[in-house]
Amino acid sequence: MSEAPSGNEYREQRLANLAALQEMGYPSYGCAFTRTGTLAELRETFEEGRAVTAAARLSTIRDMGKSIFADLRDGSDRFQVYVQKKELGEEAFKAFKLLDLGDQVGVEGELFITRTGEPTLKVAKWTLLSKALLPPPEKWHGLKDVEMRYRQRYLDLVGNPEVRELFNKRSALIREIRRYLSERDFIEVETPMLQAQAGGAAAKPFVTHYGALGSDVYLRIAPELYLKRLLVGGFDKVFELNRNFRNEGLDRTHNPEFTMLEIYEAFSDVNGMRELIQGMIIHVAETVFGTLSVGEGDTALDLTPPWREATYHELVRERMGADWFDLSLDDARTKAEAAGLDLDPEWDRLLVTHEVYEKMIEPSLQQPTFVTRLPARLVPLAKACPDDSSLVDVFELVIRGQEVAPAYTEMNDPIEQRRRFMEQAGEDETKIDQDFVTALEHGMPPAGGMGVGIDRLMMILSGAEAIRDVILFPQLKQKG
Repeated sequence: MSEAPSGNEYREQRLANLAALQEMGYPSYGCAFTRTGTLAELRETFEEGRAVTAAARLSTIRDMGKSIFADLRDGSDRFQVYVQKKELGEEAFKAFKLLDLGDQVGVEGELFITRTGEPTLKVAKWTLLSKALLPPPEKWHGLKDVEMRYRQRYLDLVGNPEVRELFNKRSALIREIRRYLSERDFIEVETPMLQAQAGGAAAKPFVTHYGALGSDVYLRIAPELYLKRLLVGGFDKVFELNRNFRNEGLDRTHNPEFTMLEIYEAFSDVNGMRELIQGMIIHVAETVFGTLSVGEGDTALDLTPPWREATYHELVRERMGADWFDLSLDDARTKAEAAGLDLDPEWDRLLVTHEVYEKMIEPSLQQPTFVTRLPARLVPLAKACPDDSSLVDVFELVIRGQEVAPAYTEMNDPIEQRRRFMEQAGEDETKIDQDFVTALEHGMPPAGGMGVGIDRLMMILSGAEAIRDVILFPQLKQKG
């Protein structure tokens, strides 16, 4: 077999081993292999003398001359195998010695327990399923290089079983969310990811071009306006669990592509959403993670209900003083800057206050807190509070200093909705989703709606410190 030199001595040695195996009649890459079960299942159902088959990756090889002990690892566990020259025969034993760490092999044999008490599979026959041409990273057991862990997640999963378990729990979290909603008669739907107008949130979209129609389209920033169209169409309980895209920054809690759950229930309101999210998070925490407590010491998170509820204005006054909303713009700006904030000179009174909230208050809310009654200008898709039209009937659920789930009593008045869109768009009607307003004019029932950031929820429940740790393939700056 010819192969251009790679300059990598380890790869060259593996290519030489592969060539030697081919000369001995072993195929380079095998076919399907029937397993008795995963390695975890073999361990759980262990019975001495039982004949089994297994397939996994070689993670350690301990050559003892006429016998070899090796460890196999799959996505479930580790299991020891024992290879003996007199059992395999000289040719097959010689070929086994040409295997390298990382190779995928299939083995057949009998289970036994070694003198040290280790459950082990005594190999009677083996086959090469996949030759690893590149060696595992130096820190094979416990890959630590953060850059490598994110860029080559497959190595992270192989080298760090706890990372694999984290993503198993992420899958379980999503499964339990779907089950929780399905049991309450919500139906899962799919709405467009390519949209003629990016609506449902205030964010910078990714723009692409649709050649067949000769027009620019946007990767969605939120599915909200399409899900509300379904309420108009008679779907009373709907949810979508899928990707949103926002052409914005990368940091500890933001990734431009993220998983979002959006839920809408006709004839409900923000109070119905509060009950739903509290019950759902408690269910997932208990079912998937087995606890309502995350972390230890002063930073420990306690999800035991009831959760705190506080208005936006109450929290601002707690932090900035009881007279905050009586201050002039200049005095408020001076006080905020004295507290360490960097303010845009163009900001008005509301934006200064919201900067205080986002930078100084929200990060301090570690235990679950429903922040209610936000200024109406901040949430143009929500219904006004019955007692104060300057505020909207919403909550933002904040946990560990992160907004996890905003929820609204949804705006269903098409005249008021159009007015707010115009105010937000600065009289530029091309920025308004006219089709959505038309849908509202056909009559949308009163409703409660909510978004849940799945990546952030996973961070909170697992104790992860960065969003990249809970996304299999996070967005990274390209090399070079």
